[in-house]
Amino acid sequence: MKLSGDWIEAAHVQRVLEMLRAGGHQALLVGGCVRNAALGQPVTDIDIATDALPARVTELARAAGLKPVPTGIEHGTVTVVADHIPHEITTFRRDVETHGRHATVAFSTRIEDDAARRDFTMNALYARADGTIIDPLGEGLPDLAARHLRFVGTPEARIREDYLRILRFFRFTAWYGAPDLGLDPDGLAACAANARGIEALSRERVGAEMKKLLAAPDPAPALAAMQACGVLAHVLPGADARAIAPLVHLEQGHRPDALRRLAALGGQDVAERLRLSKAEAKRLDRLRAALADPAPDAVLGYRFGVRDATDAVLVRAALMGQEIPAASRESVEFGAAQQFPVTARDLMPTLAGADLGQHLRLLEDRWIASGFSLSRDELLG
Repeated sequence: MKLSGDWIEAAHVQRVLEMLRAGGHQALLVGGCVRNAALGQPVTDIDIATDALPARVTELARAAGLKPVPTGIEHGTVTVVADHIPHEITTFRRDVETHGRHATVAFSTRIEDDAARRDFTMNALYARADGTIIDPLGEGLPDLAARHLRFVGTPEARIREDYLRILRFFRFTAWYGAPDLGLDPDGLAACAANARGIEALSRERVGAEMKKLLAAPDPAPALAAMQACGVLAHVLPGADARAIAPLVHLEQGHRPDALRRLAALGGQDVAERLRLSKAEAKRLDRLRAALADPAPDAVLGYRFGVRDATDAVLVRAALMGQEIPAASRESVEFGAAQQFPVTARDLMPTLAGADLGQHLRLLEDRWIASGFSLSRDELLG
């Protein structure tokens, strides 16, 4: 099997590969770019594996007029920038000792060693510059064709090397697994048996994985499996995945949104446990406030804006197991377009301070109750 496409034929990719080959080293595309290209999905990151040591990669890059950046020298990684595009080049490695969150590695000259330490068989695929795929383990291509996500070797051993692989198992299944195949039973059992290891991971890493999982076209089966095997409880205590499948159904015509789905998932201390950014935490709080607001759709649109009100309507319907009326979108948009016709200045100087704020809120409540129909004069009369 050969890969093709603009990405692999791009001058910057071929230039970096040729830099290594001309220096007498192997130069193989690896991992996500090979997997995605083979599946006909977009390629975003260019990862390259080689038998050249980091110092040699740096030397070759400078000699070729390219910019080497030591992004992970201790792990064997040098990022080489060509045409302003990063290419992550990592020396073949083998694990010497693992710690559950990281591994002590030794460099290798054997592609088999490098493939054996990767997480999933479909990620242990390599490709030459001409697109020829190499499957050192002999399992990656069959599993990719079947869309069967499996750990390389023994699942428990792979997980104990890095407990983040538990979350990656669910995330990659959601993105690349066959919908009708279900999750690999051996992998699922190993994830359940090692679920407590998640608590040793940094919250930044856990949050990044969860957001990627929630952004999948349909994360519902993976999240349901996470809950059933006890993993979800270690990530987000109190979370419940039952509304995710109905939400995905209701989202037709809407782009997948991790925060919308996170609002449906629920859980305790979500922003802290997933290390959400300030903007993400603020939006999640708004979604939760909109969900708790019993007002009609138009009022939600007025109070929270089109995006957050629409998301709240979707999540609320999913939680209640209901369909969304056809007029709901129009109602939200109508409410969001309304502007309260009275300002504080209209009540000054007769009112001031707390009295002013209270009266302004009373007038706004009357205006909302009228279906946004009362005019400024009617409210002030």
